[in-house]
Parts: sequence; structure tokens; C-alpha cells
Amino acid sequence: MNSKFLGTGVALVTPFKKDLSVDYDALKNIVNFNIENGTDYLVISGTTAESVTITKQEKKAITAAIIEVNGGRVPLVLGIGGSNTSAVIEEIRATDLSNIDAILSVSPYYTKPTQEGIYQHFKAISGACPIDIILYNVPGRTSKNVEPETTIRLAKDFKNIVGVKEAGNNISNYLQLLKNKPEDFLVISGDDDLALGVVLAGGAGVISVIGQAFPRAFSDMIRLGLKGDAKAAYKLHFKLMDVIDYIFEENNPAGIKAVFQALKLCDDTVRLPLVPASDGLQKKINQFVADFN
Repeated sequence: MNSKFLGTGVALVTPFKKDLSVDYDALKNIVNFNIENGTDYLVISGTTAESVTITKQEKKAITAAIIEVNGGRVPLVLGIGGSNTSAVIEEIRATDLSNIDAILSVSPYYTKPTQEGIYQHFKAISGACPIDIILYNVPGRTSKNVEPETTIRLAKDFKNIVGVKEAGNNISNYLQLLKNKPEDFLVISGDDDLALGVVLAGGAGVISVIGQAFPRAFSDMIRLGLKGDAKAAYKLHFKLMDVIDYIFEENNPAGIKAVFQALKLCDDTVRLPLVPASDGLQKKINQFVADFN
């Protein structure tokens, strides 16, 4: 099993200043905060990074900044995906992947392809990608579930497809994947609320949103889960349950940025069409952060 992606990965936010420019100082602080507190790997330009409102030039600069501050300390995963297969392949070929350990590639959205279309999409990407690929299934955003059978077929057919970030909030999907996957294939939770249960059932870990705000507690929870220490792991899970609900109450990443604002790690600014967390939600988050120990 690829140990690079065992444990807790976090889907980093892109901090913005009030003028909507990228706040690179805050980004570097968040990266250091995570590495120093036990996060196992970092995911760049995922959904939580507001990747759909980031320009190509910004994505390149953000990636370079994270590579620099990371300094080779933890593995890095870069989001490269989309609904236009040829454009995804073009981006892979145009990107310097020498400091990147894998790409995270979301299944096609909006176009609603069949399972065969999804398979052919990732087959083409596999043939073009010189590094490992983690599939990303998030049907709540793509409107199309990648069925477990399709994921398993891809896992068996292509050696560089090493795992899936499964974010369908569907226990049945997880269990089918864990039951039928090749031995070395990684089933990674993309659902913070289900992550511990998935790990205890045989999952490889999580790519988390809330983990980047509470990296010590969250990564300890996942490590305990990987060791099979359910009782100790659930103590940490119960401490984090409320804030996991809070950050997804309105939208992601407005919720996690509200947490970071309470922690004084970055501003809560998001780019339209997202808007910051409401005053009521920010108040609940502020109280949680003040009480957390």
C-alpha cells in the first residue's frame, strides 16, 4: 500500500485578502501550522481551495508557494481535473510535476457521462499522467456518482490509479469499495463526518476540510483509527463533531474560513459566487474555537 497517502491529508483553502488577492503569507502560515501539528500530506487546488475561481497564473503561483514552504517535508497532491478530457490532459502535460507526488482528479461534472464515459475519461488521463492519480468522486457536486464497480475496474486496469477520494457520504459505496478493491488500492474518505468509521473498516485515511484547522486532534484521531483503537479515536471524533457540522452548514469553504478567522490564521474572504459565513454561523464557530481544548 502506498504509505505516502496513509493518514490525514488536508484540502487546503486559498486565503484571500479583503481585495480578493491571494494572501500568500496566510497560506504559508496554514501550511506550516498543518505540518507542525501532524498532517500527513497536503492537497493543493481542490474544491476547498475555490479552484474554480482561481486563474491559471494564480494556481501556478499558489502551487509554487506551497512547494517552497513545504520544503519536501510531506507529500503533495495537486488537483487537476475537469469535464473536458483533452483539457485535463493538456494541463497535466503543461504542469511541472517534479515536486508533486500525485494528482487528485475529480470525475467529470455537468456533462453527466455514463459509467463507461467516466472509465474512458480516466483511462485517457492515466495514459497521459507521469505520476500517481487519486480519483475524486463527489456526486453532490458533479451530479453523477462514480459507481464502486467503475472505480474498482480503473484500479485493476491502471497501475498509476492508486486510490480514490470517496466523497459521496454513502456508507454502502465505501463498504463495496473496501470489500472489492485490489489490496494496495487506497480508499480515502472525503467525508469528515464518516472518516473514522471508514478507517476502522479498512480505509487508508482521509482528505479532510476540518483537519487543517484542528490538525493535531484530527490527525491523532485518524492514527488511532488506523491502529484499531476505536475507543480513543471516538473520543476525539466526538470533540470535533459539532464543528464538522458547522463548516458544511452553509457552504464550503466559507465555513472553514470562518474557523480560520476565529483562529486568526486567515481572513474569511471568499470569491463570488460564494459569500462569507453568516453572523449566526460565525458566532457558533467562534464559541466552538474558544471552548476547544
